[in-house]
Amino acid sequence: MRKLVLGLTLLTALAACAGKPEFADPPLSDRQLNLEEFFDGTVTAHGQFQDIFGKVRRSFEVTIHGKWNGETLVLTEDFIYEDGSTEQRVWTLVKTGPDSWQGTAPGVIGTASGEENGDRFNWRYTIDLPIPSAEGETTYMRADFDDWMWLLSDDRLFNRAYLSRGGITLGDVSIMFEK
Repeated sequence: MRKLVLGLTLLTALAACAGKPEFADPPLSDRQLNLEEFFDGTVTAHGQFQDIFGKVRRSFEVTIHGKWNGETLVLTEDFIYEDGSTEQRVWTLVKTGPDSWQGTAPGVIGTASGEENGDRFNWRYTIDLPIPSAEGETTYMRADFDDWMWLLSDDRLFNRAYLSRGGITLGDVSIMFEK
């Protein structure tokens, strides 16, 4: 039992030390990401969730319909998961400064906040994630997301979201968005 506890403690410590991006990192390019430009219109994406051990637990496709009115960006996300289940999330984002954003969506606790910086965007929020069971019932898990996005080209955006609960890393989500 002592070895198991020691092993779990070391694993948790290693996970906590895993590096995440930050704005102090050098940019990947001289591109300027503007969310309102990239997401205005229809965007498609493919993604997957991997647990802390690297095992892919869920994959999905999502179609996003974005509408920018000069102040508010509304993103209607329609997910289709590998098991055929679907989910819709509607984000309402407000540009609060030249490079800052706040947003809300059903299930999000409080207000999400984000910052653009060159070719990158960092988006943080807490959400009650729906977790479907094999019996067809849905439970919810509260989790924290730390999303990092990089504009790779005019029509391609890569997203890596770090998922945690209570300060413990659960895994990450990788998504490729294409206009």
